[in-house]
Amino acid sequence: MVEKPIRVMLVDDHTVVRSGLSAFLIAFDDLELVGEASSGERAIALCQQTQPDVVLMDLMMPGMDGATATRLIREKHPNTKVIALTSFKEKEMVEEALQAGAIGYLLKDVTADDLASAIRSAAAGKPTLAPEAQMVLIAGTRSPADKPGFDLTEREREVLALVVEGLNNNQIANQLVVSVSTAKFHVSSILSKLNAATRAEAVSIALKNKLVK
Repeated sequence: MVEKPIRVMLVDDHTVVRSGLSAFLIAFDDLELVGEASSGERAIALCQQTQPDVVLMDLMMPGMDGATATRLIREKHPNTKVIALTSFKEKEMVEEALQAGAIGYLLKDVTADDLASAIRSAAAGKPTLAPEAQMVLIAGTRSPADKPGFDLTEREREVLALVVEGLNNNQIANQLVVSVSTAKFHVSSILSKLNAATRAEAVSIALKNKLVK
């Protein structure tokens, strides 16, 4: 008896990426493309319609980000597995995706064979992490902060300065000419690194430790 192919859904806001992934899936007899979505919101609706076994999820998209979409999909469809497929390997993004319920985290330069293998592993309930993702998670456990904010990136310090000025995510996005989801990601990363529960607490820590000019 021939086993049913693994039903796969693609979520990415770039058409060329979806086209490339679609072409890749056709090359494997045991993988079947059942849907494509260009946003987190569309992914949730399409997941309800197509009931995929595995979702390949981009993380940085306009509107609803991939981590939020992952969490909502996993809540509504616990049997559907999600693999984060992204260009980013920052520790905060890896942690956020895994906390949202992703079973895998791969970078977009992954080979076709490795991606196919990860999809099969996900369908079987086995996690797959890109080596780069494993390294940042391990490094994070080995390098405790000497003081709050020591590991903020230059961009995060820029964002923190705007948070101190009282700007919200939309205003920060406009100021830095980035998407709101990117601004939200940076703020979330800052709160995590400062161990702050709220923006107000982050501002207090920033001023106390002179993290902004």
